[in-house]
Amino acid sequence: MPTCRIWCTFRADRGLVRHAPLSPSGWLGRALQDYRVLLLDQRGTGRSTPVTAQTLAYLPDAQAQADYLMHFRADAIVRDAEAIRQQLIGEQPWTILGQSYGGFCAMHYLSAAPQGLRQVLITGGIPSLWRPTDDVYRATYRRVADKNHLYYQRYPGDVVRVRAIADHLLQNDVHLPGGGQLTARRFLQLGLQFGMSDGYEAVHYLLEDAFVAGPQGQALLNWNFLCHLEQMQNFDTNPIYALLHEACYTQGMASQWSAERLLPEFPAFALEGTGPVLFTGEMVYPWMFDCYTQLRPLKAVAELLAQTDAWPALYDLERLSHNTVPVAAAVYYDDMYVPCEFSQETARWVPNMRLWVTNEYEHNGLRADGGAVLGRLLAMARGEV
Repeated sequence: MPTCRIWCTFRADRGLVRHAPLSPSGWLGRALQDYRVLLLDQRGTGRSTPVTAQTLAYLPDAQAQADYLMHFRADAIVRDAEAIRQQLIGEQPWTILGQSYGGFCAMHYLSAAPQGLRQVLITGGIPSLWRPTDDVYRATYRRVADKNHLYYQRYPGDVVRVRAIADHLLQNDVHLPGGGQLTARRFLQLGLQFGMSDGYEAVHYLLEDAFVAGPQGQALLNWNFLCHLEQMQNFDTNPIYALLHEACYTQGMASQWSAERLLPEFPAFALEGTGPVLFTGEMVYPWMFDCYTQLRPLKAVAELLAQTDAWPALYDLERLSHNTVPVAAAVYYDDMYVPCEFSQETARWVPNMRLWVTNEYEHNGLRADGGAVLGRLLAMARGEV
């Protein structure tokens, strides 16, 4: 096996959580057949210097925290990758795999340092190159509404169950085992799971045990339900997710809490009424910095980041329009997080990019059936299919 065939994997799904494989199976097993594999801990994750409420507290004020956090987007991550590549293999190019937000990093890599790339493989992560944040959230709100309708078709009994939980939270002050507040809107963030192949089941089975009877027979939220719900929401342990999610899209403009501003355009998500209560998806809201324990100290810096327009451009459109690096990408037709139509729009701009558009998998196709997904992308990149 030639030593130059090194594979760099960007693997942080927006939450910037370290997902180190526990065994050489799935996509990793397939990659190891042909490559030496480097799993890159992106800035602020894994064994890099962590970004948490605890570590950010050492900075003197919110402005210093904001200045620091503006160095944690795809452009900085790619600069790190290039420095590592040159240390490992000099001027030889390598193959990269980007899953979800890792695909955003891969597209910036193509734009900023294509000389370092032999091939690019992307799963569920081709961003729009020029659309503003509002366009992204309008598209994803529509997609999340569709996912809700499919959920309630699969589990019609949950229409009443979800309404009962939401009403209980509107009428009662409920706190989670870790100290955070469980509001109705935070509860509905469980819809973040709906973009995964097992997401509907994860939410449904959680809701089955939501209530227990209190000492006077009144309905109380089950402690086990509260504990498991808290474990499914990882914003406390991974605050970059909340702080920089909208900044994944911003170039020369402020996001100004795009998801919150646009929510009134989609009245189906309103809590009031008698119809089904809709869960939200991968959206970040300012109220989260009141409800999540580890986000509370970061409320001021979150506001600064939402209002700044000092974000540099992420993509060199001219360079990308002349791309020569082979790119093979899985685009999931029903992807709840990365709109399929925007991925296809980008592919029309960037030459030498081959797409596999499929509804066989959800956003987590690489985890659900990694060997098959990766095998197909490798064959595409080599011109075999």
